[in-house]
Amino acid sequence: MLSACGFVAANSVNAAPLKVALVETLSGPQASTGLMYRAAAKYQFDRINEAGGWNGEAIQVAEYDNQGGPAGASDKVKAAIADGARIIIQGSSSAVSGQITEDVRKYNIRNPGKEVLFMNMGGEALELTGEKCHFYHFRFTTNAPIRVKALVDAMKANNELGTKIYSMNQNYSWGADMQKSIQAFADQGGYKVVESTLHDVNKIQDFSPYVSKIKASGAETVLTGNWSNDLLLLMKATRAAGLKVRFGTVFLDQVGNLANAGDTALGHYIAHAYNISADSNTERFGEEYKAKTGHYPTFIEPQTVFGVQMLNEALKATKPANGEINIEALAQNLEKVQINTPMGPTSIRAADHQVMLPIIVSKVSRDAKYKADGTDMGFEVVKRFTAEEAVNPVEATCKMKRPA
Repeated sequence: MLSACGFVAANSVNAAPLKVALVETLSGPQASTGLMYRAAAKYQFDRINEAGGWNGEAIQVAEYDNQGGPAGASDKVKAAIADGARIIIQGSSSAVSGQITEDVRKYNIRNPGKEVLFMNMGGEALELTGEKCHFYHFRFTTNAPIRVKALVDAMKANNELGTKIYSMNQNYSWGADMQKSIQAFADQGGYKVVESTLHDVNKIQDFSPYVSKIKASGAETVLTGNWSNDLLLLMKATRAAGLKVRFGTVFLDQVGNLANAGDTALGHYIAHAYNISADSNTERFGEEYKAKTGHYPTFIEPQTVFGVQMLNEALKATKPANGEINIEALAQNLEKVQINTPMGPTSIRAADHQVMLPIIVSKVSRDAKYKADGTDMGFEVVKRFTAEEAVNPVEATCKMKRPA
């Protein structure tokens, strides 16, 4: 069911307004992440509409609650398209992203001239820009090789990587990508993966057996793509066992993680797409975002804002055809967009539609200028990477078919 979202809506006798659908997890256990995607999207679309929208009309953005699963997402994509949506936005869960990108691909094949664009803000599974890549899918977030390469490079340069690594990840596509990447960068990082573990997702309450395995392995560092409770409980279990290992993480900046982990998180690393403490540009953006939303941008919010900014630039270059949007032309223009975000130059790689965005590696410290979660800790900058330095090569499995 379509829910009222509070986004700006408008009607015009001259042209059909552009309709965008946020097909996101807005209820259930993972709603906290979905609500952050909503907040970020609303922030930027409000700015676009305040500046005039597209074709003289405010862009209409409607919410569809996918309830956290691929089946629900598939149903809501169909409903959104039936309601006139031409752009689909989603981020929570690679599994959901995988379903949506297939639904959009198949719909577009069946409906030439009425195509729909999928803006993937958070699905990081490699297959989305690999074997599942297609012309109408754009990814505005990272993937496992990008994250791991940055972590390994920065931690090694800081002499805090070690030579014995434990790979701990969740047992689904994202975790498998992380495990593969951690092994792939072993030579570059000068380490050996002493053991690898894939475990059930968000079902384990006691990680002490895994901590025993980490201890027995002799690992100095744990590299992990874990998120939510699977990251928090893993860190807490190592603390309880008195095990002195350092963590290299991906999602440690998820809201609540530092507050829940406490001192356990001190000294741990994260590779992410934004750190408010980086410089005056990131601070300015952070303060502007807080003024509108009531909180500083973190976790997946910045990349979502930047993605919608890129969409806006493509919209400016896409003239209406009979009063409506030409999605093929919009996709072609989106491939050409380059913007300067607070983190630096950002663009789309045309070969696979993977965003090329700067990456920063940070370390949890009490010395960080901006604190997180109401604690005395924050993320202190360790090393910055340009988009070109951070991005991974195009997957050989991506065989994108472009419009004739």
